[in-house]
Amino acid sequence: MGGSRPGRRLRRGSACLWVTLALAWGAGVALATEGAVPGGPLAEEEAAEPAGAEEPCGAEGWAQDVVPPGAAFVAAASYRGPGNNDTRSNKALPILLWWSGSLFPHFPGDTERIDCPRGSCLVTRSRRVARHRRTKALIFYGTDFRAYEAPLPRLSHQTWALFHEESPMNNYVLSHLPGIQLFNYTATFRRESDYPLTLQWLPDVGYLRGPAVPLAEKDAWRQKGYAPVLYMQSHCDVPSDRDRYVQELMKYIQVDSYGKCLHNRELPSERLRDTSTATTEDSEFMTFIARYKFHLALENAICDDYMTEKLWRPMHLGAVPVYRGSPAVRDWMPNNLSIILIDDFDSPQELAKYLDFLDKNGEEYMKYLEYKNLGGIKNQFLLESLARREWGVNDMTLPNYLNGFECFVCDRENTRVKEEQEHKKSHGKIPAPRARIAQFKHMGCPMPVPGFGSVEDLSGGDSWKEMWLQDYWQSLDQGEALTAMIHRNESHQGRFWDYMHEIFLKRTRQH
Repeated sequence: MGGSRPGRRLRRGSACLWVTLALAWGAGVALATEGAVPGGPLAEEEAAEPAGAEEPCGAEGWAQDVVPPGAAFVAAASYRGPGNNDTRSNKALPILLWWSGSLFPHFPGDTERIDCPRGSCLVTRSRRVARHRRTKALIFYGTDFRAYEAPLPRLSHQTWALFHEESPMNNYVLSHLPGIQLFNYTATFRRESDYPLTLQWLPDVGYLRGPAVPLAEKDAWRQKGYAPVLYMQSHCDVPSDRDRYVQELMKYIQVDSYGKCLHNRELPSERLRDTSTATTEDSEFMTFIARYKFHLALENAICDDYMTEKLWRPMHLGAVPVYRGSPAVRDWMPNNLSIILIDDFDSPQELAKYLDFLDKNGEEYMKYLEYKNLGGIKNQFLLESLARREWGVNDMTLPNYLNGFECFVCDRENTRVKEEQEHKKSHGKIPAPRARIAQFKHMGCPMPVPGFGSVEDLSGGDSWKEMWLQDYWQSLDQGEALTAMIHRNESHQGRFWDYMHEIFLKRTRQH
């Protein structure tokens, strides 16, 4: 698993060892559960079958989920799956526990039956069933996942599923091999994940075909003294260190910066200065920024396939994104000439020269908008990826990606249970189901680097250097510490920092 280093030999526990190394498929025949509300039959079964029935290898009580509901998901409609022919009662269904209860996509209760293509499951956010033998999978939200709060001990019959559509900066533990290999199923922005969320910010192909502001109107805007380049950021000091690059670019070309970062110009009204106006794609705000020829579109972190509204919104409006973010962004573009990549230029000065050239040569500039013409979207990979996507973006006729991933996990857990039962009945003649373990490429984001210049050029007290490089490498240690705790069948979360100290001492001796 790559989670331990030479040094102290790990003590191998009995029943829990295979859990920790292969995150094994435990056997657990479905037991009785009925009902879907707290205090109902599900709660009765919890009382009837105590947590200790699982032989939890030294269990310790877990803290209750106190994370408030995420604003992005509060309005999610309850979706119960596409339906199937599963005739089992709730008493016989696998249970999926949303450990990150704030993302639980069913309202108003805490438990729901979902009917997915390969079978049904009960899903819940009640941690009271965490050690139940029928609780087959725990679903974690990557932003909320903390190695020092992970549920221990890890039970032999349970898999862990990761949902993380947000920035790598929210949890760098997941960008290291020991961290991502804690999980069996993944839904991330990477195309290689089990349930890819790469195009989460692109509603459909029609979004790219929206009309652009005519070039004559953009040129008239320029004559009024506005810059050719827009920068709109209020989240400063991020791993991509974008402000350092933009600040250097500003030496060579005019940039209008309206956000808190590198602020040099005021939006024309108090209403537009309200950050909620920008985040909701308000029509007045969109009309205003659409007049700019170029939008600086720098993600807050660098990772393959991490692409947000910073990329897609300018394209929707008919501005040209000047982009830094996903190194693989070209794979997703509508044609071969639709964005300008910062990393194609040797310096901010060279980029500024090219932007100035396009600003003064309308015919060359308009080539970047040809994808909006009839038949202009040539990228079959993009079109096919959108067509295959089973979840919708702002489309109430389709399930959202939370419900989609939930069914993905449900289907695989039903398959696993069936294969385990067949293995037992055959007395070993039929192989046991193979363990699924997430791979580095399911997240695998690189170490942050300065937005301009090199690490060696930065002063010892540079705030970016002190914050993000330290966070990135401490996250590796945290992933290794939790992996070692699971290997050793630890049940006490408080020992996490002892493991961190041990790793620190090993690293110190090695260097």
